[in-house]
Amino acid sequence: MKDKYGREIDYMRISVTELCNLRCRYCMPEEGIVKRSHEEMMTAEETLDAVKAAVALGIRKIRVTGGEPLVKRGIVELCRSIAAIDGVEELCITTNGTLLPQYAGELRAAGVDRVNISLDTLREDRYGYITRIGELNDALAGIEAAFEAGFDKIKINTVLMGGFNDDEIEDFVKLTIDRPLEVRFIELMPIGGGMDFDRAGFISCVRVLESVPGLEPLGADGEDMVDGVAVMYALPGAKGRVGLIRPISCDFCEGCNKIRLTADGMLKPCLHSDAEISVKGKTRSEMEEIIRNAILSKPQMRDTLDAENPSHAGRNMNSIGG
Repeated sequence: MKDKYGREIDYMRISVTELCNLRCRYCMPEEGIVKRSHEEMMTAEETLDAVKAAVALGIRKIRVTGGEPLVKRGIVELCRSIAAIDGVEELCITTNGTLLPQYAGELRAAGVDRVNISLDTLREDRYGYITRIGELNDALAGIEAAFEAGFDKIKINTVLMGGFNDDEIEDFVKLTIDRPLEVRFIELMPIGGGMDFDRAGFISCVRVLESVPGLEPLGADGEDMVDGVAVMYALPGAKGRVGLIRPISCDFCEGCNKIRLTADGMLKPCLHSDAEISVKGKTRSEMEEIIRNAILSKPQMRDTLDAENPSHAGRNMNSIGG
């Protein structure tokens, strides 16, 4: 389905939980969040109905997110049910990776096509600092488990933070030399817990090209090669790729093709808007009408987004879906 600006909306991100087993400083408060009652959150049946309603309107790609989706009870069966819906052409999951040693094989067998792993540092002390309670070895074991499970489209999502991990850019890029990994550097957004970080540590993805001048653009004839929202590069001869995602220095609203569904059933036409429409408790036909109207209400552009003009999202990322 096209929105009123002619964009084909074919991608929905679904948060299945607000909970997480880490406490990343730009995403969640140190004490975690208060677990809400079961009645406040989407049931598995409601989530599947929402997917079916979205697919009827042209959604073809589903990404399951959190919080940390792998802490949700029944996540494998939920993924299996989503993958089985006629019209879902691609099912992906974004995770911090720490539980993949337990779940990677089951997720692959359930029909998950690709996995994105959030990892902001390759140094143990820094990992403990940014996650507050995590251990780097758990995340690294998750990457290995994803390979062993047969995932061949593994992406590492790395949020750039000045003064924290900008001296690790080359280390992350080196991960792509011998393995078919895609490392995606993402500019830190002034949203929720990320607001203070943005004021202190925003750096543009241009820093990646400055730090690793050997990276070559993958586009032809001088045009950028764009995969989703990432502009793609690679080291000569490398098995993997590097993607730059620039929501601050180069907004991509013109090509936005997604809507979001939160774990408590709120449909968000735009990440950076506080506009939300509830689908919880609705019939599938009612959901379809709500999703149709949400697509037609997508704004043409987000408001200015920088340290002085933070996101209007109204939530932390853990309750929106990363």
